[in-house]
Amino acid sequence: MYDLAALETALRGSIFDDKLDYFATIDSTNTHALAQAHEGAPHGSVYLAGEQTAGRGRGGHQWHSRPEDGIYVSILVRPQLPADRSLWLSLIAGMAVKTAVAQAAKLEADIRWPNDVLIGGKKCAGILVESAFAGNAMRHAVIGIGLNLNHENFPEPLSETATSLRLASGHLQLREHVLLNLLTALEQELAALNSGDDVLARFTGASTWVQGKPVSVAEEEGYTGVTCGLNPQGFLQVETAHGVRTVRSGGVRPSEL
Repeated sequence: MYDLAALETALRGSIFDDKLDYFATIDSTNTHALAQAHEGAPHGSVYLAGEQTAGRGRGGHQWHSRPEDGIYVSILVRPQLPADRSLWLSLIAGMAVKTAVAQAAKLEADIRWPNDVLIGGKKCAGILVESAFAGNAMRHAVIGIGLNLNHENFPEPLSETATSLRLASGHLQLREHVLLNLLTALEQELAALNSGDDVLARFTGASTWVQGKPVSVAEEEGYTGVTCGLNPQGFLQVETAHGVRTVRSGGVRPSEL
């Protein structure tokens, strides 16, 4: 159980001030946040769960949400962002998680484009951004973040690919501390987004997957190549034997080229 009073006090003066909703159990914080967005909930609304029974990841995958062991949170935002830059929200969310992990747990994380946060090559966090648009303008977006915090183990086959901050650091993590670091970092990222800060350059510096990484892409017929940067919309570019391809939706994994 979170210390909600301490969280509310620590969030005073932020964009999340008096906008925290907690659920001991919920199907999906993203699903609830999207419904609240359509009802007019304000920018900065935070929906936090102790447990999700139907947590969702990118590509329709399920997110393993063990009760009280992780951070399962969705943040409603209403940024001034055109539709063709909607992917930028996934990029800044990944950078916010990376910052929070470094500050709270003293661990160096990597970001596998566009939305997986890794420690030692294993996934510790996933991000799912769902948006709504009016013409070319974004009406709202929900940034869903699942962060493995105090898991001591994972069921098969996740044990080969997943980790937690506890496993990586060797000690328990205080959820309130990590969550506050995460929300603070996300608020800073949103402010940088509005200021015209170079999101693509910063993401390139934060991720080893953007430039010079041999990868395989599970898209259409599947292909391999070497990453060669991001396009202006934030999509990954891959140099293949047949020219540069843009990864639109496929999963990216390391390749032995």
